[in-house]
Amino acid sequence: MGLAGRSFGRTKCFAGRMLLLALLTIFPACLLSAKMSPLIEKISDQKDFKKLLRTRNNVLVLYSKSSAAADTSLRLLSDVAQAVKGRGTISWIDCGDSESRKLCKKMKVDPSLKEKGVELLHYKDGAFHTEYNRALTLKSMVAFLKDPEGAPLWEEDPEAKDIVHIDSEKELKRLLKKEDRPLLLMFYAPWCGVCKRMMPSFQQASTEVKGMYVLAGMNVYSAEFEKIKEEYNVRGYPTICYFEKGKFLFNFENYGATAKDIIEWLKDPQPPKPQTPETPWSEEDNAVYHLTDDDFDKFTKEHPSVLVMFYAPWCGHCKKMKPEYENAAEMLHADSDRPGVLAAVDATVNKAVAERFHISGFPTLKYFQDGEEKYTLPHLRTKSKIVEWLQNPQAPPPPEPTWEERQTSVIHLAGEDFRESLKKKKHALVMFYAPWCPHCKSSIPHFTTAAELFKEDRKIAYAAVDCAKEQNHDLCKQEGVDGYPTFNYYNYGKFIEKYNGDRGESGFSTFMRTLRERDHEKIGKRKDEL
Repeated sequence: MGLAGRSFGRTKCFAGRMLLLALLTIFPACLLSAKMSPLIEKISDQKDFKKLLRTRNNVLVLYSKSSAAADTSLRLLSDVAQAVKGRGTISWIDCGDSESRKLCKKMKVDPSLKEKGVELLHYKDGAFHTEYNRALTLKSMVAFLKDPEGAPLWEEDPEAKDIVHIDSEKELKRLLKKEDRPLLLMFYAPWCGVCKRMMPSFQQASTEVKGMYVLAGMNVYSAEFEKIKEEYNVRGYPTICYFEKGKFLFNFENYGATAKDIIEWLKDPQPPKPQTPETPWSEEDNAVYHLTDDDFDKFTKEHPSVLVMFYAPWCGHCKKMKPEYENAAEMLHADSDRPGVLAAVDATVNKAVAERFHISGFPTLKYFQDGEEKYTLPHLRTKSKIVEWLQNPQAPPPPEPTWEERQTSVIHLAGEDFRESLKKKKHALVMFYAPWCPHCKSSIPHFTTAAELFKEDRKIAYAAVDCAKEQNHDLCKQEGVDGYPTFNYYNYGKFIEKYNGDRGESGFSTFMRTLRERDHEKIGKRKDEL
């Protein structure tokens, strides 16, 4: 080749490189868009951003100092966007772009100050909620967007690095098949207080026995794990199962919950200890008169003023009240001018008396005068109030109306009309509860407020079932209720999934709002296709 030819070739090559560099400089966003999911909404205009926050209630925004800085994050967020489709929105704002720079300045966000040049901020119900500072993994980000106010995943705790975290039935079967070492597996629910208190001990034990034993954890609260819960008899949380060579042997329970307890037990695994039966209250030495079906009428007629506590041995509120009641009985017994006596009836044994006086919850206090029932007294719970009231028996203040009796937008269902009522609603969130349950009492105001927000939408229902009512026992069992409260989501009467999100008004309303947004998006797509 001549000199002119070589010169032309070099010039052509140089020109090609310059063109490529120009394209990379001018169109970096175009190159990124090939890797970025179409589900991620790129925003540069303030009006568009305001509209996004106004129409979407669960938005995670990636702010980047440049398009190149966003590359790694966008790849991960593309998978996140697909996983939370219909429940959350991912948006990207490139603060290095001249048009978007104004928006970043307006939002007072400067990702260039961050080490990697990116910042993730979450917006909830149209307002800033929090900076995302949890693990940058698909699982953690999806969990966050499904429940932005929920606790981090157990595996996000750096102290839990030696716990084997299981996410699916397939992973569980694989672990049981390949693992030769003894395995202690905790089945838990993310909201379970006892589980949270035990996790640090479980973590510490897993580190100390690493290499000899395997400690694992699996969140099985979701409806998709019903089969596993049935197989391993998970009726409450935590349930801890012990395996050797993939075979379940027995549960770890009644052996203490410290790391030392767990390690000592693993050295010599034993079936659960039989619990020492409690001494019946009626056999304890106290000043309370314990009545039965046989002597109840005789006793109340012989004593003109009797306060009777109907209880169940397993009832936590009864156990809490028991010392107050005994102390009040002692005080009255020591008073020669005592205004009355205190008695108790185990309603689980003496069913005839309990049924006659319509006892449906525990403890129930009733006052008898000259053998006749006079008052029911739910407000008497302490020694001083009991003694004071007996000195001058008065009709109690009128009881507060039950949830069902109050005028709210919650639909109260019973066994016979449950399915037919739900068939009329596209989206129904049903709370299965018991009136005596403390967690239910905490959730009821939030659930009621959420129902009020959607009362005009005929396709939506917030419903409730009182599982303490005998007529609903079979229904609650049929719907998989094994604890209170349980929240189930139904689509036209068909069970879809258990709701395990935040139990505040925001959680309940966000769940329903997301479903309706998904409906509207589908309608919009159909119109576009037409």
